[in-house]
Amino acid sequence: MAITLTEKAAARVSNYLENQSQAQGLRLGIRNTGCSGYMYTVGIAELVEPEDQLFESHGIKILVNTSNLIYLEGMEIDYVNQGLKEGFQFNNPNVKEKCGCGESFNITSVGVG
Repeated sequence: MAITLTEKAAARVSNYLENQSQAQGLRLGIRNTGCSGYMYTVGIAELVEPEDQLFESHGIKILVNTSNLIYLEGMEIDYVNQGLKEGFQFNNPNVKEKCGCGESFNITSVGVG
């Protein structure tokens, strides 16, 4: 499965990355936090690490550490602008629960089977 960007998200990332001289692409991951368990991390990938999985969507390279891949496979990232709120929206088919504030999520039954 892939990790993809919508055209809007790719345009936003492209504008941001073009101002970063060391940028190799977008780094996507997760970390333990929040009331539901995990939070997405998004940043600039300045180095491609040996444990990175590389995806490409609309010309943007997306790097994910293989240890995070089980949580992110199949995800689509969109960029939304709704009133005063704008930002990335993560459409992750692996998420089972989101917290009320929308900042964290939980994935149950990962790796079971």
